Amino acid sequence: MKKLLLSIALLSLAACASTPDPQEIADKRAEIDAMASASLTRLFEESSGAKRLYDECYAYAVFSNVKVSIILTGGGGKGVVVQKASKSRTYMNMGMGGINIGLGAHKYQVVFLFESKKTYDDFIEYGWTADATASAVAGVKGASAETTFTHGIAIYPMTDVGLMLQADISGTKYWKSKTLN
Repeated sequence: MKKLLLSIALLSLAACASTPDPQEIADKRAEIDAMASASLTRLFEESSGAKRLYDECYAYAVFSNVKVSIILTGGGGKGVVVQKASKSRTYMNMGMGGINIGLGAHKYQVVFLFESKKTYDDFIEYGWTADATASAVAGVKGASAETTFTHGIAIYPMTDVGLMLQADISGTKYWKSKTLN
């Protein structure tokens, strides 16, 4: 009986220790929101077509990511998905993995513009994309080419810093943050 009570006490302590601090959650949300705002501002400065699509879109998402490539590709990040009319926010995580021919690392943001409620809902619920890419990113800023909605989504990747030369096949998964929502 003592062992059972001790086990319950230890499990209770572990549960309490892992309970997130409300202030830490608020701070992390504020950090993600500030990153999203700055990324949108930068995107609109670099791409006149992005502002037009943003004005037309139902919702948007902004993620800050770090990607490392040394034969295997791995990365992760955090972001927020915002429904424009209601301003409701869903905080999400991002993870990626794959194989490549390349070496390097870079930090970047990705802005998604969702044309409709359906593409927004699908992203929040399923959030999966698969990629097969060849890219060369070097220097301080990456180029943001003009784009349009394709299958209801426009995607703008923006490089912060880093050097990346690669050809890879990777998968990226986006999912709701249990801690921040």
